Amino acid sequence: MAQKTAVVTGSNSGIGLGSAHALAAAGYNVVINSFTDRPEDHALASEIAEKYGVEVAYIKADMSNGTECRTLIEKAAQTFGSVDVLVNNAGIQFVAPVDEFPTEKWDAIIAINLTSAFHTTAAALPYMKKAGWGRIINIASAHGLRASPFKSAYVAAKHGVLGFTKTVALEVAEKHITSNAICPGYVLTPLVEAQIPDQMKAHDMDRETVIREVMLDKQATKEFATVDQIGATVVFLASDAAAQITGTSISVDGGWTAQ
Repeated sequence: MAQKTAVVTGSNSGIGLGSAHALAAAGYNVVINSFTDRPEDHALASEIAEKYGVEVAYIKADMSNGTECRTLIEKAAQTFGSVDVLVNNAGIQFVAPVDEFPTEKWDAIIAINLTSAFHTTAAALPYMKKAGWGRIINIASAHGLRASPFKSAYVAAKHGVLGFTKTVALEVAEKHITSNAICPGYVLTPLVEAQIPDQMKAHDMDRETVIREVMLDKQATKEFATVDQIGATVVFLASDAAAQITGTSISVDGGWTAQ
């Protein structure tokens, strides 16, 4: 593989970090990102680079800020000369009934989970068009295909991501650029871990019961997906084997959306 560069948003933990590892293992130079700028963030980039023998940079950007989203892409291009693969992964969650949902939480979830993908994609497409090749991979969710109570903002954002994914795919279909989404079910990440107390409160259940009866209730396998499995799916969608896969989504959800 000619050296290509992948940018993964929200990638200092969870699915984003797993995707960064998988892409680095496949030979991509990688830009990892979060909203902090700590020594450990840059150390994480160095660790990935050393492990896989590729170049890895950490670039701070607040994905709720459109200007910073676009600057992330510009800095990535300045660092490595191209942006070939874009993985829009950044996401947050909040759980509450619609009539009690704080407006600032709604706005933040829409901004980070949906609007950031617009900004990064808009900034990355000119580089992909110039190269005559590109891959946009949006981490959506089973909640982009189904709904659950108390998650109105998240469900709305993830449905929006799927619509955006399809639109971009059609716009660049003749330019050797693909746009796809991955729809994970429950993956035991820090984001999912953080949901458990809210779900316990909303459903008045203890931890183990809410995991088994609520979180994994619709996951037919009764098992969490893993960050490694999502990362492998990202690498597949970035590969030449997936050149004719565009404008669609791949569910990694243990059978959730089969129901």
